Amino acid sequence: MSIKKLLYVNRKAPYGTVYALESLEVVLIGAAFEQDVTLLFMDDGVFQLAKGQNTTAIDNKNFSPTYMALGDYEVNKIYVDQQSLDERGLSLDDLQHLVWEDEDEDYAEKDSIIIVDRAQIADLMEENDVVLSF
Repeated sequence: MSIKKLLYVNRKAPYGTVYALESLEVVLIGAAFEQDVTLLFMDDGVFQLAKGQNTTAIDNKNFSPTYMALGDYEVNKIYVDQQSLDERGLSLDDLQHLVWEDEDEDYAEKDSIIIVDRAQIADLMEENDVVLSF
């Protein structure tokens, strides 16, 4: 059986561990090989998409601009858990504006981020063939 749908669950803060960067790299590799990639950000993982990240004080490379390239890799299903945003005092406006271009609609730019609740997250996990948690 071939893998049809991959869900990458991002639960960790962007810096302090390798999880966020490793997930992003694996997502880009999968997308480059035309896998059906879906991303979910929950818990502290929502900070991975936060605007204006500055890593100078922690002496780490800021890889957050790489998320802007996801649309170029046809990664356009990016789900963010509303409860995780609420618990951290964040809203959609605090996140990077991620978009993709829809070829079927004359390359119209469309939003990639979809806000979901916990019931929708359960459905996402159920409808994917493989769920990878980072």
